[in-house]
Amino acid sequence: MPRFLAAKPTAELLQLPWQVPLADWPTQHLVALPRGISRHVVRFLAVGEDILAAKEILEEVAVHEYRLLTELKRLGVPSVEPVGVVLGRVDVDGDPLDPILLTRHLPFSLPYRSLFYPGVKHETVNRLLDAMVALFARLHLTGFYWGDVSLSNILFRRDAGEFAAYLVDAETGELHDTLTDGQRAHDLQIARTNLYGEFLDLEAGGILDASLDPKWLVATIEDRYHQLWSELTGVEEFDGSEMYRLEGRVRRLNALGFDVAEIDVDASPDGRTIKMRPKVVEAGHHTRRLMRLTGLDAEEHQARRLLNDMDTFRAKFAPGAPESVAAHKWLVEVFEPAVNRIPADLRAKRDAAQFFHEVLDYRWYQSQRENREVPTDEAATGYIHEVLTQLPDEEMVNVDPVGGELANKYDPSHGYVDDNEEKPYDPWEDEANDPEVPVMAGFDIAALRAKAAAKEARRSS
Repeated sequence: MPRFLAAKPTAELLQLPWQVPLADWPTQHLVALPRGISRHVVRFLAVGEDILAAKEILEEVAVHEYRLLTELKRLGVPSVEPVGVVLGRVDVDGDPLDPILLTRHLPFSLPYRSLFYPGVKHETVNRLLDAMVALFARLHLTGFYWGDVSLSNILFRRDAGEFAAYLVDAETGELHDTLTDGQRAHDLQIARTNLYGEFLDLEAGGILDASLDPKWLVATIEDRYHQLWSELTGVEEFDGSEMYRLEGRVRRLNALGFDVAEIDVDASPDGRTIKMRPKVVEAGHHTRRLMRLTGLDAEEHQARRLLNDMDTFRAKFAPGAPESVAAHKWLVEVFEPAVNRIPADLRAKRDAAQFFHEVLDYRWYQSQRENREVPTDEAATGYIHEVLTQLPDEEMVNVDPVGGELANKYDPSHGYVDDNEEKPYDPWEDEANDPEVPVMAGFDIAALRAKAAAKEARRSS
């Protein structure tokens, strides 16, 4: 029996075939979900009612990533939830197997290959880039040095009309009290190199729309990062008669989803010039307010949209009621009846907050078309019949990504069925026991060669 480094290992988890290499697991334990390409063996597992992502990696890396993800979740950073590490694995012959890191699958999440497709609108691409930049800035504000920024290490979720980005892979990460400008610049340099290579890969595979230039995409990400970082941390100088700019700066930061703990204000000796620097503590300004008032868990832009509808409802139907009372009334009379109209077979298409946001959009357009104020319940019914039924499932996507039919739907790294090109050389998988193979610094080649030698010995026997 292997050892489990986990807060709450369940009976279902203990009964899985941990003595089998992850690449050879029987399909009755697996779920086919879209994901990015990984240099490790990665599978999605069905464990009771949960879907877990399993990654087979070296013990030191697995434990480091588990503890780092645990700390990031405590800090409120958007990242996958760690479940545990399976240690001390051996196969049926008693040979050691690499540990497995377990994380909880992020519901309604999409990998980048599902979103950067031919014909994608430029507005959608801009929103994806903004989500990546916001994640990058949040991580740096927290003191997190990523060290391996890439599209494959990010998952996206719909967030009203925007997207929210989540960190998936933290094995190269480091958590500090604060990051120096040099650390941020180095992380940005890694991002520039990795992202450019991935955009070129999409372009070569015919997946990236022809109107999108990889160089422009990378330059845009870098420029927007610097703009956002300046807004979050930059010093602003203004005349002493323009004190209203203090409140304006706070409002802009709140609109970006960040709360401000304090503002460092420094006046010149004559009082004519004011310098201000905000101390941003954490993102999720609107998310926390919605949770406090209703108990609903939503992304930041979704929360802002729902709060706007709630405030409008309060002004119309409960103008004298306390905010908490009006919020409860909106929840039970508007939000819950709309969401409860979704048929069971359509619930995998959108999460509740995203569904309600899209209903509000539909309600507005329908009101314009009919020149009347369409009620929310009527709009929900119309949206379900006219729009939702036509949308693909996003909670449990069991289809092949753009590019063709996968040779192995459980492992995208195997490529597509019609891909006849020779598999590219990979030092992680091919001839790792060859002492002539050059390996970049930082790779544990001894462990890789030992693993490859053990695999070859099993084949020979």
